[in-house]
Amino acid sequence: MKALALLALALPLMAARSDPLADRVAGTPADCITLSSTNGPEIVDAHTILYRQGAGRTVWKTGPVGACPSLAPLNTLIIDVWGGQLCRNDRFRVLTPGTSIPSAYCRFTRFTPYTLPEKR
Repeated sequence: MKALALLALALPLMAARSDPLADRVAGTPADCITLSSTNGPEIVDAHTILYRQGAGRTVWKTGPVGACPSLAPLNTLIIDVWGGQLCRNDRFRVLTPGTSIPSAYCRFTRFTPYTLPEKR
């Protein structure tokens, strides 16, 4: 019984640690981000795609406009990039491991920056 109680207490703590946006502050959404200074994409879930900027101080959060088939962690995004920026409404498709045919086209929403607060 004690083990179940400890597990019930530990699960929310583990979930908070796995949240890539924990302890970050949301900024003003932008229509575009510069790809040369970002790492990603990282698919978190069916509604969340992250790009990390520089040393990871800023994380840009975006997602699909509406539903996007197969958008899930461990899948691959195939992105149509024009120029050096990734922008709202740019198109992408999702490729599931073990398949060779990507999903239908999806579009990005705006990009919201999440930054770590300044240490005092």
